[in-house]
Amino acid sequence: MAILGRPARSHLLLALQLLISAAPAFCHQYKVGDLHAWGIPVESNSQVYANWSKSHSFKLGDSLLFLYPPSQDSVVQVTRGAFNACNVTDPILHMDDGNSLFNVTSPGVFYFTSGSPGHCEKKQKLQISVLNANGSADAPSSADGPSALADISPSYSNVFGSIPAGQSSSSAPAAPRRPQGVPAIAAAMAVGLLACAGFM
Repeated sequence: MAILGRPARSHLLLALQLLISAAPAFCHQYKVGDLHAWGIPVESNSQVYANWSKSHSFKLGDSLLFLYPPSQDSVVQVTRGAFNACNVTDPILHMDDGNSLFNVTSPGVFYFTSGSPGHCEKKQKLQISVLNANGSADAPSSADGPSALADISPSYSNVFGSIPAGQSSSSAPAAPRRPQGVPAIAAAMAVGLLACAGFM
């Protein structure tokens, strides 16, 4: 095996550095509420979650981190109707570990609220829109029903493992999508290979 010369090593290291530094640009983990975390909003800032959601642009690959005391709170994903009515009796997803991570794996509108009684009515709820590559949030037309949301419910990973996304038997399988970061990774790799081969 040949040993790389000094210029080739530095080019290879530069290519690897570009590849590694580009990776965080592909997705982002958002702490819900930022410094406010996940809890009942104070009266002077009752729209904290609505304002927080409006100040962020969510995309595929992002994740939401809900931090809260597990003995006092929880977070549930619900339908639009349940969100508006603060009905948490039949959630799509229930998380109660105090360090709950929701992975965004499809575009659409997602609704969350506290699973603790009375918290939703005090505005502890969050609605986010996740845009697809063309800039729209393709949500099903009948997003009020659990069967409609089965197709857009993302997989959820926590310390207990994953819960796979639901699949409706009446829907056609989605066409495979190429990850958005592939062109940047391919370009960085090509530059690195060209540099190592001495073309740069």
